[in-house]
Amino acid sequence: MSKNTISAANRHKTILSVILAVVSIVYVLPVLAVVINSFKQNTFVKTDTFAIPTGEMSAGFDNFIKGMTFGNYPFMKSVMYSVVITLLSTFLILLCTSMAAWYIARVDSVFCRAIYFLCVFSMVVPFQMVMFTLSKTADKLRLNTPWTIPVVYLGFGAGLAIFMFVGFVKAIPLEIEEAASIDGCGPVRTFFTVVVPMLKPTMVSVGILEIMWVWNDYLLPVLVLDINEYRTIPIHIQYLKGSYGTVDLGATMALILMSIIPVIIFYLACQKHIIKGVAAGAVKG
Repeated sequence: MSKNTISAANRHKTILSVILAVVSIVYVLPVLAVVINSFKQNTFVKTDTFAIPTGEMSAGFDNFIKGMTFGNYPFMKSVMYSVVITLLSTFLILLCTSMAAWYIARVDSVFCRAIYFLCVFSMVVPFQMVMFTLSKTADKLRLNTPWTIPVVYLGFGAGLAIFMFVGFVKAIPLEIEEAASIDGCGPVRTFFTVVVPMLKPTMVSVGILEIMWVWNDYLLPVLVLDINEYRTIPIHIQYLKGSYGTVDLGATMALILMSIIPVIIFYLACQKHIIKGVAAGAVKG
């Protein structure tokens, strides 16, 4: 390879690195604004948005205390409901979609192919098209509590999960399952003792994506749940309003920061599993 070719390749890499660095900064700016303004007095949030909170601007941890004690609805109750909904929804999605994907991948029939394509098609349907019908249906079926709304999340999260699981299951040699069957394993035992351990990379990846989605979701809970009784963290933040609709932006930013820190830490700790799982589920299939 000539020196000119190497030099041109290095220039292209440098230009690409600069472009990606600029894009990264643009994406980080909103998060940086939240961090800065969560420690700032409310009056300075709008006037000096990106100023470092020093001197009279600084509110210390008062915004965090104010946000957690604001109103008559306890913030820790919202945290509990968010945790319950997130964990139940993720568990239900992983269990049901992995079993369905295994059946779809192994049973070659018109019915299974139709179900698979319907699940894939559901990923491109905008939520706004079904949200009003969904709200009425959830009320009629009593799916409007933190313990039943995971069923609704299962319907919306099944598309991506089944797409990724089917792609991975097709890469698993059928002979392994046949050997388990010869040894006396039934379908249920074969799935949980043979298939599930091999599905671990994709399960971790799907689980991370679903946790991030459900934890941060605002629209579905506010449409389905009784917000006077059940509030998740995003709904709780929305109701940080004083008299005449005034909003304490400092306290709002503080609660937003508290809600995104667990997700950011969780994502950074598990991002390698996301890449591995997506590659295994989408490329191999």
